[in-house]
This record gives sequence, structure tokens and C-alpha cells, in this order.
Amino acid sequence: MLKNPGRLLLAAATVAMASCAPEQKQPEPKASLPPEPVVSYSSPADIDVPQGSRLEHGELISDVDEAKRRLHAQHHPYGVLYTSRLPGAFQRPAMNRIKDFALSKEDLVTIHPGPGEYVHVMEGQRHGYQNLTVGITYTAPGGAPPMHTHKGEEAHVLLEGDILYALGDSIFTMKGPYIVNIPPMVPHSFKNIGDKLAELVVIFPTNVWEYDVLDRFPFAAYDSLAAAQKRDTP
Repeated sequence: MLKNPGRLLLAAATVAMASCAPEQKQPEPKASLPPEPVVSYSSPADIDVPQGSRLEHGELISDVDEAKRRLHAQHHPYGVLYTSRLPGAFQRPAMNRIKDFALSKEDLVTIHPGPGEYVHVMEGQRHGYQNLTVGITYTAPGGAPPMHTHKGEEAHVLLEGDILYALGDSIFTMKGPYIVNIPPMVPHSFKNIGDKLAELVVIFPTNVWEYDVLDRFPFAAYDSLAAAQKRDTP
């Protein structure tokens, strides 16, 4: 005879219940971001800062004159805070070596225009280009540059990611892969609303990196709505 059959029945029931229980899914680990880049020029001791300019977040910052304010007033109603350019002296390459034509991201000047936003800038005049400047961004989730304009047109190229755009008075989202056209002097900004790093490529038909920062933050309403939805989510 079996000894203590009740205990055996209890053990069998426990095994059966365990086998029928739904499998508990383990939460997926959040993707870690690569380290934030380091700006190329962090101290005025690193470079010769021209008179009338200052070094901030790796960029040369200059006040705008009345002529530039009048130019902006012809295109939009926002105020102009400052003009940003790349710092540092350079010597135009001879373009007689492979390394003059083939650049790594580490060869480029790195700036930090806004929270969670770094740009590795290939400024054409520094690298033998006649009419081309290209930037590769490190845009962390939630990262965004300030609202700004350029004298010439610009194209954005993204292979993967989710970006919120402000282009003039329009707010819209884009999912990579995509190309966005930004006309000259149109106020614009963008924000990474995905959960991964976005490496946006920005392209300009000029060999100079320059932009004017405006006194408008375009994503305040979107951020308020997102915060409200998060509070209301059980």
C-alpha cells in the first residue's frame, strides 16, 4: 500500500497547476545609449575667440545686428537670439591623400546645440568641399536642438527612428526611413520621440556651418499633452 496517499495527491496537483499557469514574461531590458560625445572646444583657452563672440556648448556664439533682425522679420514673427558657427582655426587640406577624401566621424568638429543633442559637423570649407556641409547628429530620446533658421536650404535624412518636427507653423511626426526638405529661412526644430538614439544626417549646399537661434520653443504643447496622457494612464 502507498504511504500517505494524500500527500502524493497534493504534490501531483501542485505540479499540474504549475504547468497550467501562464508563463511570466520577463521585462525586456532597456536599450542602453552609447556615451554622449564630447565637444571639440570646451574652453576659450582651446581657441582664439574672435572679438564680439563667445564660446558656448562647443560653438562660437555671436549677437545679431539690426540688418539680420530685419532679414528675419521678412520671413517669420520670432525674435533672434544669436548666431552659431564652428570654432577653431583650420587649414584647407591639399586633397592629395586618401585621408583628405575619406573622413571618420571622429575627424569632425563636435558641438552640443541643445539638451540630448550633439552634432558631428563636416563643414565643407575645412575638408575640401566647394558647396557641401554635412552633420551627423547624436539625438538621444527627448533630445532636440533649439528652434533655428539657415540662410540656405537643408535636407534631413533618417534611416531609423521616430522624430517630431516643427517646420514653420506645422508640427508633424516622421518615421524613418525618410527625407525632409527645409527651405531657406524657415524656422524649424526636431525632437526624438522614440526610445532609441537617432542619428539624423543633415545636409546643406554650402561649405559653411551657420545658423540663427530663435526665441521660440515649439514643442511645449506636445510635451504638455504627453505628460497629461502619462498621468491618465492606469
